[in-house]
Amino acid sequence: MILTVTLNAALDVTYGISGELTPHRTHRVRTVATHAGGKGINVARVLHSLGDDVIATGLLGGRTGAQVQAQLDNEGVPNAFVAIESETRRTVVITDASGATGLWEAGPAVTAAEWAEFGRRFGELVQSAEVVVLSGSLPPGVPGAAYADLLGLARAAGIPAVLDTDGEALRFGIAARPDLVKPNAAELATLVGGTVDGVADSVRAGEIALALGAYAIAVSLGVAGVVLITAAGSLHASLPQPIAGNPTGAGDACTAALARTVGQPWRERLIDAVALSAASVPTPAAGMVDLATYRDIRGQISVEEC
Repeated sequence: MILTVTLNAALDVTYGISGELTPHRTHRVRTVATHAGGKGINVARVLHSLGDDVIATGLLGGRTGAQVQAQLDNEGVPNAFVAIESETRRTVVITDASGATGLWEAGPAVTAAEWAEFGRRFGELVQSAEVVVLSGSLPPGVPGAAYADLLGLARAAGIPAVLDTDGEALRFGIAARPDLVKPNAAELATLVGGTVDGVADSVRAGEIALALGAYAIAVSLGVAGVVLITAAGSLHASLPQPIAGNPTGAGDACTAALARTVGQPWRERLIDAVALSAASVPTPAAGMVDLATYRDIRGQISVEEC
């Protein structure tokens, strides 16, 4: 079973508009979609669609949290969330002819007692897990070392963990020696300082990140693919050409692929990561993948040493 953790869950609202988004102008919405969201939930939804055994856990509160819970239940995604008093956040994505724009609320205020209860619940769930995925931002009230604490529990149970977060949570978390860290270029740049723009920068910055504690770094570069950095060397996996659509959930699909292939050779894991990321782009919202695209493009992915 893969256990995904979403401490700052969300109700994702996606608006589709015609033309391009222009600041300070009124736009008519062409399509509206709402989905249970937050990075770990997106990972769980992708894994569930592939038939993998998964349980989503985290924190949910208020009427928005109840909507997230209902959507997961309706989709059949197994879950075990801890209830909190404050209202779960909403996120808004606006998709237009040229891409997507996101608006993120900060999230609910979590009390010390609620965080302690989650730690207890996680300690129970991790005993039955084969892989743990810790994804996304931390809501107010949750300590910056939250993922580091959860990584410690996973390591004590002998369970490999994938970490996908940024900022303070990433700095604390990487020091707890996760098995794999999956930042994007901007998150990695913030962690190590400087600029990450392309494959060579990713390798340079990834080597610095390895020294901070992680065993492996997989940097998602959008249309440029994924770069893996380990002590044994670096690999770059990519498609010959990008796929048009909404890239909002591509990083979470990448994380899902890396979690479901733990134990396989790195080349196979990277092929799956790029294929599943690309398969999320034609879909209308994060947490979804086009399975036909996923199957069709696996043979088109190249993996090279870098």
